[in-house]
Amino acid sequence: MIDDIVNKTHESLNLNKINDELYLTNKEIEVLEKYNINYNTSIDMLMFNLEEILNDSNGELTDLEEVSNSISEFNYYHNVNK
Repeated sequence: MIDDIVNKTHESLNLNKINDELYLTNKEIEVLEKYNINYNTSIDMLMFNLEEILNDSNGELTDLEEVSNSISEFNYYHNVNK
């Protein structure tokens, strides 16, 4: 039973390469698909689309907001020249 929980958690956190600038976990993909959001695009376009949706949501889409924050953080640490 514990092994099943650990395996499911591990699977949901696996990173998937979407393109050269974007990696998403299985869980993030699941949330994006839940809201029919195309993630096979540039990271900038994805972040723009997420912000548009979140601005119209009145703070009700907490799971999507978490994904947006995660993608923004990933972008900052991996794609922004410092």
